[in-house]
Amino acid sequence: MGYGWWLALGATVAFSLATPIARSLLVGGADPSGLVTIRLIIATSLHGLAIGLSAPGLFRLERRTMIISLLAGVTNGIGMLLYFMGLSRLSASITAMLLAMSPLIVLTLLVLRGEKLTRRHGVRVGLALAGVYLVIGPGGNVDMGGVGLILLAVLAFSTQMVLLQWYLRSLDPRTVAFYVSAGMLLVVGIYWLSIGVPWQPLDATGWVGLVTLALVSTFLARLAMYAAVGYIGSSQMSMLTPLEILLAVIWSVAFLGERLTVAHLLGGALILVSTLLAIQRLNLTRRRPRWRTWFRS
Repeated sequence: MGYGWWLALGATVAFSLATPIARSLLVGGADPSGLVTIRLIIATSLHGLAIGLSAPGLFRLERRTMIISLLAGVTNGIGMLLYFMGLSRLSASITAMLLAMSPLIVLTLLVLRGEKLTRRHGVRVGLALAGVYLVIGPGGNVDMGGVGLILLAVLAFSTQMVLLQWYLRSLDPRTVAFYVSAGMLLVVGIYWLSIGVPWQPLDATGWVGLVTLALVSTFLARLAMYAAVGYIGSSQMSMLTPLEILLAVIWSVAFLGERLTVAHLLGGALILVSTLLAIQRLNLTRRRPRWRTWFRS
């Protein structure tokens, strides 16, 4: 296995830690908006420091490009807030399964740019909806408000990804990552200030979790992913999405003591099948000049 694949696997493992770590902090009483804000302060600072030390010229952007980058960040920041709010009401494993719908939603959004809507896409959507039905429970025994927040977060993540790919695909990903992160911090910080800066003091273990979330699952994970794309391409990188979801569920069960029913497992399997079919279609679409994935939400 080549160097690029090792980087891709490292990024996948790092991303998979985000949901269970965030869930453990929220269960411990941490405020969702406060966690997101501190996480983004650390990650944005690291992105800026990395560019400043290696290639300061990457800070320069045309006004239109900077506005689009910040707009993508605002969209992603809204998604991040919704994600943490939903995660405070759902288990990490169920949240991870719902997040797996992102490639399917991205593919759906591509219809707005002329991608053909096929019968197979209807099958993908049907599988995903059946999976979601089983994951949330036929009797509705999962917090539906939390499910709604996570699905809205997935829509926001997918929207910012498509926005980046439509308008910013020619830029260095390090530059876009910094400005998107800054846009996220802007909207999240404003929200946090508007609600009175709620904050639950963290103990040493909590701070280790928060720093790990910002350093490993945000900053280092993205750097590894960008480097991996340079070696193996975005299409191959996207094939690891189901592995990331599987690992997130494993960490949640192993370290948070979460339990899944047969219906949950079957629903997760249907969502992953739908995701694999969507990724297969995205890989074909990426061969066209208008579609290139190099950014992670």
